Amino acid sequence: MRSDLMKKGLERAPHRSLFKAMGYTDEEIARPLIGVVNSANEIIPGHIHLDLITEDVKAGIRMSGGTPIEFPVIGVCDGIAMNHAGMKYSLASRELIADSVEIMATAHPFDALVFIPNCDKIIPGMLMAALRLNIPCIFISGGPMLAGKYQDRAVDLISVFEGVGAVKAKKMTLDELRQLEDCACPGCGSCSGMYTANSMNCVTEALGLGLPGNGTIPAVFAARHRLAKYAGMKIMDLFKKNIRPRDIATLAAFKNAMAVDMALGCSTNTVLHIPAIAHEAGITLDLDLFNKISERTPNLCKLSPAGHYHIEDFDAAGGIQALMKVVAPLGVIDRKAMTVTGKSVGDNIKTARVLNEDVIRPLTNPYSKQGGIAVLRGNLAPDGAVVKQSAVAPAMQVNEGKARVFDCEDDAISAILAGKIKPGDIVVIRYEGPKGGPGMREMLSPTAAIVGMGLDKTVALLTDGRFSGGTQGAAIGHISPEAAEGGPIALVKEGDVISIDMPAKSLNLKVSDTELEKRRKTLKPRKPAITTGYLARYAKLVTSASTGAVFKD
Repeated sequence: MRSDLMKKGLERAPHRSLFKAMGYTDEEIARPLIGVVNSANEIIPGHIHLDLITEDVKAGIRMSGGTPIEFPVIGVCDGIAMNHAGMKYSLASRELIADSVEIMATAHPFDALVFIPNCDKIIPGMLMAALRLNIPCIFISGGPMLAGKYQDRAVDLISVFEGVGAVKAKKMTLDELRQLEDCACPGCGSCSGMYTANSMNCVTEALGLGLPGNGTIPAVFAARHRLAKYAGMKIMDLFKKNIRPRDIATLAAFKNAMAVDMALGCSTNTVLHIPAIAHEAGITLDLDLFNKISERTPNLCKLSPAGHYHIEDFDAAGGIQALMKVVAPLGVIDRKAMTVTGKSVGDNIKTARVLNEDVIRPLTNPYSKQGGIAVLRGNLAPDGAVVKQSAVAPAMQVNEGKARVFDCEDDAISAILAGKIKPGDIVVIRYEGPKGGPGMREMLSPTAAIVGMGLDKTVALLTDGRFSGGTQGAAIGHISPEAAEGGPIALVKEGDVISIDMPAKSLNLKVSDTELEKRRKTLKPRKPAITTGYLARYAKLVTSASTGAVFKD
């Protein structure tokens, strides 16, 4: 056993003594030692209940003859960190999470790991660690939050963000916003739409590293607790058979996950995280591969914010396994890919079926022939930009407008809420990329304000930052190279005409090459926004959004 490095033989008597100081018996020490990575805390609604999930996992490990040993990782709540300096730390926390798990699992050589994430950067950070370490691993998320109910309609966190803009536009009263605020998030779990957390939990299941149901069973359902026990039991099988993450997360598996991503219309953040996770497995995923898979995979689901359904509806309709079965005949799913069930994808989806064709549409009735996400290129984004095209109104798919330029999110928010942005404008927010932010803040507040003020069908927003999975409308992010690296977005001036053509996958600034070169010569380097602490180090190490914002090798 890998754990023999710290527990077996004469020389390890002092080590065993330290285990016994914590109450471990000889029998427990002799068994396989399974690290249980618990991201529970009291600041993230999706993580507030993870201690209960952890106890279920430990029970499953013990039932199958292992000794569970729990340790924690940090986590940032994107919703609470939104629209202030805290959001600069969200994406940056992904690398810290991966590094801290590597440290814990190498300093204390566990035989296998069970990861218990639920939200945003915690999931990809743990996936990166799993592929980096490459010891037997399994993932069990805490599950999605149920949708709230307000005035006989389903609501969620994004409803509240959009409510702020609605109040500013005098479409909602402060009292109505307070009522909405009180009921939009009814309990624990990852926020209830197809936002980044649920996108990544679904991607984990499609990738084969989580059991069927991992991405969709609601947090408050007993089925979630049973699944956690099964995950604890299953890790012992993976340990005994020495099935490791890189045996499962192959190129074929990543393509499976990307096809599910497109059929679901997941968060644009998946285009940051999937390449970063693959990077840890030694697999390079070019951004253009997302478009190639999108061209072959129709968008079959519109969950909030793109539609009125929520994850609980998707789960009841059959979830990830049913969706994979629907798109498999298109040749976008490799049925032979291995999963943590010990079976192939093909075996897993044999008994799956769609129980609601309004939630998971058939191939004969897709929302669109192409997938939910598109990568755009052009003279404004030579290395690519990303848009959740499934959440964009048809009238905004092809669009031209004059640039309204802001050098930070805060200034843009002020202008939007003050009514200074008019129909037809294209809001440009720059110096918010991985280096320039630093930390590549999510732009949920400005996009939600645009929606709340009724401008989402007439105003586009472009940024070298990124968007929340809850963003809807013509929001194009990850523009690369970013402004801080001298990318063309740094050369845009107020009033410049920008052309967007999502079907053609293009994003262009209608300014001559001669003029752009002239502007480049006079462009002055900006001083780093933060010069001390972790973010200063992060800015020096992080690469472009087009490569997943991973650290330099």
